[in-house]
Amino acid sequence: MSTLRMTSDLRRQLILSAAKRCFARHGFAGTTTKSVAAAASISEGLLFKHFPSKAALYAEILAEECEADPDLAHLLGQEPSTATLVELVNGMVRHFLQISQGPDEEEAQRMRLMTSSHLDDGEFARLLYDKIGSLIEPIFTASVERAIAAGDATRIGSVPINLFWFAHHVVLMSALTRLPATPCLTYDNAPDLERQLCEFILRGIGLTESAISFHLNRQPSPNQGHSVTAESA
Repeated sequence: MSTLRMTSDLRRQLILSAAKRCFARHGFAGTTTKSVAAAASISEGLLFKHFPSKAALYAEILAEECEADPDLAHLLGQEPSTATLVELVNGMVRHFLQISQGPDEEEAQRMRLMTSSHLDDGEFARLLYDKIGSLIEPIFTASVERAIAAGDATRIGSVPINLFWFAHHVVLMSALTRLPATPCLTYDNAPDLERQLCEFILRGIGLTESAISFHLNRQPSPNQGHSVTAESA
């Protein structure tokens, strides 16, 4: 039984390796499950036994990249606390704003794909949200509870992880407005846009003004900090 499981796991990794090559060469739109199956030297039917769709393949690749991201690994290894909560939000804001400013076109394309999925059948977005949530929910929820216990935050609602998703949607939309070559919205080119977004989100999560000011002022500068690749959580 263990040998069969190992064989299945190995086959899954071979499929993912072939898919990575195909996506890198042809992009998401130009890649088909048939071409991935050919690159993996298997039938398309066998591929579907491991991954039901192209979107599932791509979501799995992005989830693996998230798990391998040293910045995310650093964050997930932190002790739950108010400081960790602020670092998570600040990293997510910084990550999305950097994507919208370029020059990482691959990340920008992923953001476009995530957005278009919401307007299509939603499969890719659902898969990626599920995988991001499984990674982030434990540290986020525990940090919210620690912040409340420490008197740094008030409880907002009964489902803490929703606060993370609300924050994610805010930064995703903020980044999308600045993604085109001619931005849809410049936010008046505010030099402190990152700070404004962080403060807005942290207030929405329930943090006190004193906690926000104290912990945001302790965050590293953009070229020193850790980022949360939640889209790519």
